[in-house]
Amino acid sequence: MTGADDASEDIESGRLLFAGPCRFVAGAAVAEAVPASDLPEVALIGRSNVGKSSLVNALAGRKALARVSSAPGRTRQINFFDLGARLMLADLPGYGFARASKGERTGLARLTKSYLRGRAQLRRVCLLVDTRLGLKESDRATMKILDEAGLSYVLVLTKWDAASETIARARRAGVAAEAVRHVAAFPRVFATSAHEGHGIPELRAHLAALARARELG
Repeated sequence: MTGADDASEDIESGRLLFAGPCRFVAGAAVAEAVPASDLPEVALIGRSNVGKSSLVNALAGRKALARVSSAPGRTRQINFFDLGARLMLADLPGYGFARASKGERTGLARLTKSYLRGRAQLRRVCLLVDTRLGLKESDRATMKILDEAGLSYVLVLTKWDAASETIARARRAGVAAEAVRHVAAFPRVFATSAHEGHGIPELRAHLAALARARELG
């Protein structure tokens, strides 16, 4: 089988996974409410309004699976989605929302850190970065936490269509160059657009491989 055939098979595997059943399981506003599960898990994290909920909807091919808002900071809990009892997606609260109270920011940070450090079945973290803005210090702080915890993560550029081609390509090169300096970062950067579907099949394939690894033993 050629490399092209392998790639096509991976894309189809990802399509089938996300075309199957996808249901909201629970929303956890405190660590004690995080649902028990033995499924391999993927978490999406990033700055407020980076497009996490839009990406969840695009991956699942549904318009309203995850709530999307133009106002940042609306996700105040971890939302869990079960993909056909094969993979769990966790949509984490965004960080860096200045209008949230200090108490709210502290509580959300505590919830996120507790989840990241204590979720044994967590196989990959998708760290979302707005293509127009690139990596910010809050993203680098999150990368440090993931490195120290030994959690494998992949950088995912969002809103690819909202930047000019020149800026988008420069952002991707810069993010990729920074990723190689981090011990837990996956050596690939995904560029996505939830609006246009750019990069969605490739990211689905990447995540579907985590489900297949469990099924193959």
